Amino acid sequence: MADALPSATLYTDGGCRPNPGPGGWAAVLLRPGEDPLELSGGEPATTNNRMELRAAIEGLRALPSAHRIELFTDSEYLRKGITEWFERWQRNGWRTAGKKEVQNAELWRELAAEIARHRVSWRWVKGHAGDRWNERADELASAAMPRPPLPVEDPAAVQIFLGVAHSGTHNAGAWSVLLRFGGR
Repeated sequence: MADALPSATLYTDGGCRPNPGPGGWAAVLLRPGEDPLELSGGEPATTNNRMELRAAIEGLRALPSAHRIELFTDSEYLRKGITEWFERWQRNGWRTAGKKEVQNAELWRELAAEIARHRVSWRWVKGHAGDRWNERADELASAAMPRPPLPVEDPAAVQIFLGVAHSGTHNAGAWSVLLRFGGR
């Protein structure tokens, strides 16, 4: 009986810097009487759209049993994909109206499998507009983006190394700075 399903609220977000490039996804799962569950991850080479899909997939996957879920996203791609294009893509064997393969089809298939387990209501929320849980998902997704390694061996890079120490026992401190450029 669908009305007997436990309820949950899910906020998802994903992004890349630059797009395409290193990306991160996040989901914040809210269930009555429980602390928020925060999920996130990243990929070194991806797109914003792939990370938005991954966030929804992983957020839904985190629920061990069927739930009635209100899912909030600030992604027009995810919202329109689910509410306008999804059923037609499935009927057409994951092909567009122009007979081309749907972009990110493997992720849409994963999402379809997760949706089949739940009763999901899709909601769009304006990004970066002060919604507490959307902002939190954005923070988590940004923090999950892989960062390139520091260019320590790059001879063209300007490098600044800073060291600071303080001893409360002796009320003394020290600092140092090392500037390196061009091997000097």
